[in-house]
Amino acid sequence: MQFDETDLYEIYDGRLIPIHRPLPGFYHQLISGQLLRLLDAFIRPRALGKLLIGPLDVIMAEDNTAEPDLLFIARENAGIAQDWIRGTPDLIVEIISPSTIVRDRYDKLEQYARFGVKEYWIVDPANQSLEILALNEKRFVMHSFAAETGKAESRLLPGLTVDLAELFEPEDREVFWGERPPVRRAESPST
Repeated sequence: MQFDETDLYEIYDGRLIPIHRPLPGFYHQLISGQLLRLLDAFIRPRALGKLLIGPLDVIMAEDNTAEPDLLFIARENAGIAQDWIRGTPDLIVEIISPSTIVRDRYDKLEQYARFGVKEYWIVDPANQSLEILALNEKRFVMHSFAAETGKAESRLLPGLTVDLAELFEPEDREVFWGERPPVRRAESPST
């Protein structure tokens, strides 16, 4: 593979994996921003650690680097925050898309478990769902799941509940996975 330093890559067991183009779109970034606000409102007042948004190199080992959508580093683990993240974050969030679904659900699931990520969130915009997976003996197990209007709870951050009605606001649902909202036509004034 020819290396182009203007592109983004992840490294999985020594293999260079290009981050698929196109880069995240409007709805993906909207959800990422919503999650950032919801998590920050819980984490910052309690001084629990640092919440970061990608792209940002997370170097778990020389031959394993990821670019998660969001990540949380607990205060006790702050030493991994250097020029990049050099170590394993406590929580990683991936917002899946058609081009990343297999990698996020399988490769990264295995990679993050192997390196000891304590909690892995998979956000699925197409199904309006959130899976919160907790590490249990080097494997992720489903801790909490919610879809559409439900709520999911973190094990890593006790007391943190994500209400999907706040995450997937209906008025914000734009073009995603080939879905288009109904076209609203301006009503003509009554005469």
